[in-house]
Amino acid sequence: MEESALTVKRPATDRLVVGLGGDWKIGNRLPSVHIIETELAQEAVPRELTFDARDLKGWDSGLLTFLIKIVNLCNEKRITVLSNGLPEGVQRLLNLAFAVPERKGVRKTESKPPLLSRVGERVISLWKSTVETVSFVGEVSVAFMKMCTGKARFHTSDLLLTLQECGAEALPIVSLISLLVGLILAFVGSIQLHMFGAQIYIADLVGIAMVRAMGAIMTGIIMAGRTGASFAARIGTMQVNEEIDALRTAGLPPMEFLVLPRILALAIMVPLLTLYADLMGILGGMIVGVGGFDIGFREYLNETMKAVTLTNVWIGLFSSLVFGILIAIAGCLRGMQCGRSASAVGDATTSAVVTSIVSIIVATSIVTIVCNILGI
Repeated sequence: MEESALTVKRPATDRLVVGLGGDWKIGNRLPSVHIIETELAQEAVPRELTFDARDLKGWDSGLLTFLIKIVNLCNEKRITVLSNGLPEGVQRLLNLAFAVPERKGVRKTESKPPLLSRVGERVISLWKSTVETVSFVGEVSVAFMKMCTGKARFHTSDLLLTLQECGAEALPIVSLISLLVGLILAFVGSIQLHMFGAQIYIADLVGIAMVRAMGAIMTGIIMAGRTGASFAARIGTMQVNEEIDALRTAGLPPMEFLVLPRILALAIMVPLLTLYADLMGILGGMIVGVGGFDIGFREYLNETMKAVTLTNVWIGLFSSLVFGILIAIAGCLRGMQCGRSASAVGDATTSAVVTSIVSIIVATSIVTIVCNILGI
């Protein structure tokens, strides 16, 4: 838009006339209020400001924005604005814009709390989370004791269904990951062992690594991402739909009815899946050893049987039992802590997976240190 579309006239000392012409639309280059600011900055400040819109051809919200800036500028200088010369539609919109004044303090302002306050909030949140976790573990222990005495209330069909979901349905992904892990271990070890002509010890490397640690760890991570997240999502959805409140109202403890079957299912199935993962990992190492380094099948098998002892097997099974319990507790805990919104279910699922994986790594470190101290 050309600057000639905006004209400023001063027919009298106490009066300022703003002429509007042309097409005032956002797509055009609208003039700024700098001309009017310059005129109002003179020593002889007018008492009133009027508009002359006889040459105005078209307008949209761009004109309204321009007029609002002028009105605000005049209000600061206590100048009366007369809108009689504007089109009727523009007058109505201006009146509507200034009908309700903006309340101070309504706009959101970003204020970053001090460092000490943030640290305090984190410490309080950590303390609450610790208390909730200890309380949850205590309730699970009480429910387990009731089960041992035959007083726990849950459906056996729910336990069997959870066993199927945690066991048979997880076999394909456990098979694939374990086989690939065995292949990777064999390839990595063969690079160094081939330099000394000791390819036969690929069987020792893969067998001990899979049975003692990697089988349990990989199975635990798979179950954390697959089953632990599922537990958190299901219980979290029940929390959103107020089904857990309905269970409490009906006199059914959620710990016994929902949590206990899931912990039992993972405690039973994760060690069994770990044994299966050990076999698949050894099979993966055998494929590399037999197929890539001309090691005989029987020779590889005998070397594996000689290297892998029952001590290694029991260490892996104990670790897998601990992993299964930790995954189930983490998934159920995050599900019970879920909020009452759809986004809270996603947050609970993510938190369950992260908590489970961190717990697995920490538990593996503790088991490794204890075994080192005991000399096994």
